[in-house]
Amino acid sequence: MSVASLETQQPELLSPKSKLSNSHNMSSPDEAYVFRSKLPDIPISNHLPLHTYCFENLPEFSDRPCLISGSDGATYTFAETHLICRKTAAGLSNLGIKRGDVILLLLQNCPEFVFSFVGASMIGAVTTTANPFYTSAEIFKQFTASRAKLIITQSQYVDRLRDHGENHPKLGEDFSVITIDDPPENCLHFSVLSEANESEIPSASIDPDDPVALPFSSGTTGLPKGVILTHKSLITSVAQQVDGENPNLHLKPDDVVLCVLPLFHIYSLNSVLLCSLRVGAGVLLMQKFEIGTLLELIQRHRVSVAAVVPPLVLALAKNPMVVSFDLSSIRVVLSGAAPLGKELEEALRSRVPQAILGQGYGMTEAGPVLSMCLGFAKQPFPTKSGSCGTVVRNAELKVIDPETGCSLGPNQPGEICIRGLQIMKGYLNDAEATAATIDIDGWLHTGDIGYVDDDEEIFIVDRVKELIKFKGFQVPPAELEALLVSHPSIADAAVVPQKDNVAGEVPVAFVVRSNGFDLTEEAVKEFIAKQVVFYKKLHKVYFVHAIPKSPSGKILRKDLRAKLAAASPMP
Repeated sequence: MSVASLETQQPELLSPKSKLSNSHNMSSPDEAYVFRSKLPDIPISNHLPLHTYCFENLPEFSDRPCLISGSDGATYTFAETHLICRKTAAGLSNLGIKRGDVILLLLQNCPEFVFSFVGASMIGAVTTTANPFYTSAEIFKQFTASRAKLIITQSQYVDRLRDHGENHPKLGEDFSVITIDDPPENCLHFSVLSEANESEIPSASIDPDDPVALPFSSGTTGLPKGVILTHKSLITSVAQQVDGENPNLHLKPDDVVLCVLPLFHIYSLNSVLLCSLRVGAGVLLMQKFEIGTLLELIQRHRVSVAAVVPPLVLALAKNPMVVSFDLSSIRVVLSGAAPLGKELEEALRSRVPQAILGQGYGMTEAGPVLSMCLGFAKQPFPTKSGSCGTVVRNAELKVIDPETGCSLGPNQPGEICIRGLQIMKGYLNDAEATAATIDIDGWLHTGDIGYVDDDEEIFIVDRVKELIKFKGFQVPPAELEALLVSHPSIADAAVVPQKDNVAGEVPVAFVVRSNGFDLTEEAVKEFIAKQVVFYKKLHKVYFVHAIPKSPSGKILRKDLRAKLAAASPMP
């Protein structure tokens, strides 16, 4: 079954003319506080296909640089980028990819990522993106769940796609592989896509509610799930950030935007790539983060907008190399994917004093942006340190008591909920998880604890959800726990986050040995390391007699986190 055929029940959303449209207004004590943007709602062209929307203003900046490859300096104008995307669309069609089919991108940041994603959109296909550092098992879990028909990758990753047993699809038989460099045996070169005849793109009747992107997220709990983002939801999210009478809140047509964050992450795909395509800003693509190369490229290409995550902020704020480079071109620094502490924020300001620093808040299921700083708007709103800004336009946000579900007013911490056309359609083939995340009234429950202050600014203070955030990457404890208990010498296990100055959080495990078995910490860490991507590796293992659990069997992670905080993990 293709993603297009998935039917996910989702209730009608309230119109923007809800009687609760003012931030704090309550018509009666029984009605909920609903927070809205400080900026007015805007008309959004979310009836269009995503690619049409992104290139809608192409004639205005067709000759400007669109994509700049940091590794080799290759530059593509907007006109050239659009043409190659169309060629890629025709090439995908020639290989049998059609509306609703899924392709998987296993790529570092590169122009081919953009050509493939936009090209797939042009024929109504869906793109799922995976971390190229995933293990073979992790790749095939996503490949199988998404039912992808084609993988586009680099030759160095192809060995992970070879036959790994009876339960794995076979390269060349069950799926095709295209590499952007010299193709290994049984693989095709990307030129079969990029050199196709763009006039042969088949007509595709694309509905705004058709899926276009299928990132995988662990949501509030559990194992990774496919998040269905439609043409309408992504267009709405991009428009909330850069469209309207008060346009280009953080982007301008002559900007050069740093894209060092991986495009397989929805933050980079949406807020960097798609927003830049929409406004005509150039995108500087970096395959990986290396501080010296990063600083040199910022200086050479006069980067004006830097989208970052806290570990990158740490490098910019504290690495002694920074003072040797000219960073005066940077006018906006956007931080997201994980909270940015006040001290780190202030340290960065000392390095780029001319820049406006703003945090945003989002999650994959929300499309992904829930709130953003408005300090760079035409009518700027000062943002407090540690604030995630205010809720995006054309959306509603509320804070609820996690125990009672009752809505809370200003300055009262509770679970953040968001509603609007930008949120996901649902989880792929998982109606139960969808219903647990999006309630009957259309509110998406984030699992994050925060509050809205008297100035309508959002602050995140904790998480209901169990996800561990390693440098912005999601580490679901349930996944690691399932692997741990598969070890014959482990009777039970639990994984919790431990604070880390560089990564933010790292996963650590509490392990119960099986009777009669001797097991070392290094053996456990090695067992996990062989099966997971680098950021999911265990940083510490504590052996305990039992895992604390509730009467219903749920792991009492708060008890384990308290042991870590008290520096006394042993019971």
